[in-house]
Amino acid sequence: MEEGLKGLVICVLGGDFREVELIRKFLGEGALVRVVGYPPLDELEGTTRETSVFQGIHGASAIVVGMGGLDVGGKVRTLDPEINIALTEELLELIPPGVPLLVGAARPRLREFASKHNVNLVEVTEDDEIAIRNSIPTAEGALQIAMEEMPITIHGCNAVVVGFGRVGETMARVLLSLCANTVVCARNLAQLARASEMGASTLHISSLAMALSNADVVFNTVPAIVLTEKTLESMSPGSLIIDLASAPGGTDFEAATRLGIKAILAPGLPGKVAPKTAGKILADSIPQLIRRELSRLR
Repeated sequence: MEEGLKGLVICVLGGDFREVELIRKFLGEGALVRVVGYPPLDELEGTTRETSVFQGIHGASAIVVGMGGLDVGGKVRTLDPEINIALTEELLELIPPGVPLLVGAARPRLREFASKHNVNLVEVTEDDEIAIRNSIPTAEGALQIAMEEMPITIHGCNAVVVGFGRVGETMARVLLSLCANTVVCARNLAQLARASEMGASTLHISSLAMALSNADVVFNTVPAIVLTEKTLESMSPGSLIIDLASAPGGTDFEAATRLGIKAILAPGLPGKVAPKTAGKILADSIPQLIRRELSRLR
């Protein structure tokens, strides 16, 4: 047994089978683990199951929120549908200053509450080690959706990748490896240069409509509305959008429906298509994140 977290009390609020892998890692490093939002599972032997969020966080050294994400109201996804968890202002008020609160990606309202109450909010998706490794199951999951939805092969199809960050770069690389005619649209000129070096065609995002005019499938990674109704009018009815950005995504979904374009919002793919791999990614990284945050405050 490693003892990197020995004696620390870690509360895990919600999550899916990714967090099960992470919890096992916590236990293996000697932490005392409380879980909220989980049914009885053999894999969670050694944890303390709490039904109350307030009991779960009381006295915790660190709090980890399920990476499956939060809805607009701050509700956390759980494996136990009988337990509701929400990151409300009332809850954040109870977290002592310095206790790390780890979430996947925080909505503006959560950031506002955390700042107001001096909560040490840590957004895990901003950690390059985790985000880059997670881009692999994300790209594979997006490819799986495209293969199921399109009546044509990926090989030879016209694919557009919007955004060229950590997910966009991996998505483009996968498409190119399957001989898709791949266009990358981004704002950053250095990113466009890298995409060109990889073998993709490139267009500045200001010319997005031009790229979409011939697209069979579009993979959006930009967490802002870039696929507007006006832009979508360039696409052919029957074409496909797979939006990989955090909810609510970067697509005007109502406009897409009116225009006969199938648009699928698909955030959180790592936990859905490869939970064991995604869980290992978290287990390899989050304990170190917790140690780093706690040592920073000493």
